Amino acid sequence: MIALLQRVASARVEVGGHVTGAIGPGLLMLVCAEPHDSAAVADKLVAMVLNLRIFCDEAGKMNRSVADVGGGLLVVSQFTLAADTGGGNRPSFSGAAGPQLGRQLYERVLNTARASHPQVEAGEFGADMQVHLVNDGPVTIPITLRP
Repeated sequence: MIALLQRVASARVEVGGHVTGAIGPGLLMLVCAEPHDSAAVADKLVAMVLNLRIFCDEAGKMNRSVADVGGGLLVVSQFTLAADTGGGNRPSFSGAAGPQLGRQLYERVLNTARASHPQVEAGEFGADMQVHLVNDGPVTIPITLRP
């Protein structure tokens, strides 16, 4: 799985002008499933994200997780994270999981996160979404997990 984390002061996602999810301080997690991914990989990704120490402690050192600071988690599906730009000016997205597996693993990420963290919001799988965020830092962390 591929994820891109952005530490945010706030973030929200809209579909057709309707807000589907919004958080204050926390993490925006853009996530993409790949064809070889599994539920175990999705679970490992959620555990990593919730425990990643990218929030500052009282000394200003990145030493706290989103769980430690009580931040929100906004999860948005984004198949374009699997873009292959090696073939020219038009990216290929053949590295992304197909829609059925992609939806299944996105929902697994959401369910696992909701079972482990008190504030989890979401976009809408497969929808044309507008994501609004105020990046904090900025802190942006790419994550790639393989089975």
